Amino acid sequence: MIGEEYFQSRARRCPPQNVAAVPDAAAVFLIHASQGTPYLARTSRLRRRLRRLFGTPERPSRLPDLTGIAQSIEYWVCGSRLESSILFYSLARRYYPDTYAKIAKLKMPAFVKLTLGNPFPRTLVTSRLTGRGLFFGPFRSRASAEAFDAQSLDLFQVRRCEENIEPNPAHPGCIYGEMSMCLRPCQAAVGRQEYASEVGRFEHFLNTGGASLVETVAHARDRASDELDFEEAARQHKRYERVQTVLSLRDELVCDMERLFGLAVTPSSAAESVTLWFVLGGRWASPVDFPLAASGSEIVSLDHRLRGVVATLSEPRLTALERQEHVALLARWYYSSWRDGEWLQFDGLARLPYRKAVNAVARVGKGQESRVTGPERKT
Repeated sequence: MIGEEYFQSRARRCPPQNVAAVPDAAAVFLIHASQGTPYLARTSRLRRRLRRLFGTPERPSRLPDLTGIAQSIEYWVCGSRLESSILFYSLARRYYPDTYAKIAKLKMPAFVKLTLGNPFPRTLVTSRLTGRGLFFGPFRSRASAEAFDAQSLDLFQVRRCEENIEPNPAHPGCIYGEMSMCLRPCQAAVGRQEYASEVGRFEHFLNTGGASLVETVAHARDRASDELDFEEAARQHKRYERVQTVLSLRDELVCDMERLFGLAVTPSSAAESVTLWFVLGGRWASPVDFPLAASGSEIVSLDHRLRGVVATLSEPRLTALERQEHVALLARWYYSSWRDGEWLQFDGLARLPYRKAVNAVARVGKGQESRVTGPERKT
């Protein structure tokens, strides 16, 4: 469970007869019965939802009477939709281990995988983080992953065939080899080392977000222009525009999964606080409640306190499936129309942009304060 200690410390309980005492706020809740698994749900207004389930003396529920079945109600008030999504998934995983993915409506995102376990690596689009290779993602959809994969391969001579190659000059080859869009390792036109060099260029292109090829093409274009070779300069400029077009197909979160680090800053259910959600190598760390003001009389800057939080972080140890689900939660929140809070992405904790993070904390905290107090009334 993501942040199990964090969420358990915020769990609240009440008897079914006292639903009027619960807050009418966004929450995830469990209804524990005397037998069987509890009923799990989430709502934007907890008190209203429970009144519909249990009814009141003045207004009985239209549903079957749950008062005699339910033993207790356990609930968590959520400050953001990200918190609600992660908590709901974690509870579903605990209480419904066989069907939690369906209950949480967890859809696995698409990745472009470079199959380094193959003697002659190739790419494929997958939704599983398994096997040896480099994974680039998560993409917004499988269609966007396939479009990026196909068009990025047009810039390199990496093979597209799916067969396990055994180099043989008698191999019939394919159309890409005839068009000089593949080095034709199947026909033994190149050796393994030369093909690996081209794969390395492609990998570097992906890891640098295309910067390695953009800089090379831009330099070749400028050099041709300086030498008054305008035909070559025009050809390189067209290639430059083509590279930019391919890069525009890459969705915002896409990177090498080992370098997927980020920070989501969201409103908190606690007063005068925000919640920090760190992603470390594609894994959610336990959330951190971050007060906007330091406790006590000592004045400590946001930057200093944030650095103290980062110093305590460590990457969670997860299975491949758990990590895949963590990335799915991130992709669903980030690419959704209901995303709340702010997101900062970086290559590693050593490169966390503290100034931007502090500004994000201040903006989210200010927005939360305005929601609580409401607009000032003009006199």
